[in-house]
Order: sequence, then C-alpha cells, then structure tokens
Amino acid sequence: MFTKFVLAFAVLALAAAFAGNLPATAHITITKSVVVNGTALKPGDYALFIADGKVTFSINKKSVDIPAKIEVGTKKFDVNEVEYDVVGSQDTITAINLGGSKTRLIFN
Repeated sequence: MFTKFVLAFAVLALAAAFAGNLPATAHITITKSVVVNGTALKPGDYALFIADGKVTFSINKKSVDIPAKIEVGTKKFDVNEVEYDVVGSQDTITAINLGGSKTRLIFN
C-alpha cells in the first residue's frame, strides 16, 4: 500500500514539474466594480485559478468561471497588471498580465 502511494506521488510530482510554464494560481485586487466577458465583479481581492481556456475568479467562497485566451510571451511581467477599457459607462477588464511570469490572460 505504501509503495503504491509513493509511486503515485512521484508520478504526480513529475507531471507537475513538466506541466509547462503557466502559473496555476494568481491573486489580484480589483478596486472598482468591473465587467469581465459580460460577468460583473465587485471590488475585492480575488484568487485566480487558471486552466485551459478559462480563468476562475474566486472571492469569499464564491467562484465564477470566465473564458480567456492564455498567451505566453517572451518577457516576464514584473507585477500583476490589470488592463481596463471603458465600454459604455462600465469599466471592463480586457487583459491581466501575471507578475513573475510570461503569462497574459486576454478577455474578449
């Protein structure tokens, strides 16, 4: 039993090591009410969980999945950067650059 556990743990560790260079999680602070791909988000500190083609925004045990294009560039971003655009009278998040990585999340 113990041998199977150790083998399973080793396989998972190897899979994680070779999973690529996408960060699995990130944290951002949204300072005002915004819209992301049609979904309204209130101000607060959000945990982002990044998966293929989607980003899960989580705050206070509430989560929402939002489709996103995930790009990996050539240069690392120094800090998390949230890019806004004004659509009508509403602030809309168009992209998030993840600090310490080369990852950019693009929302349409």
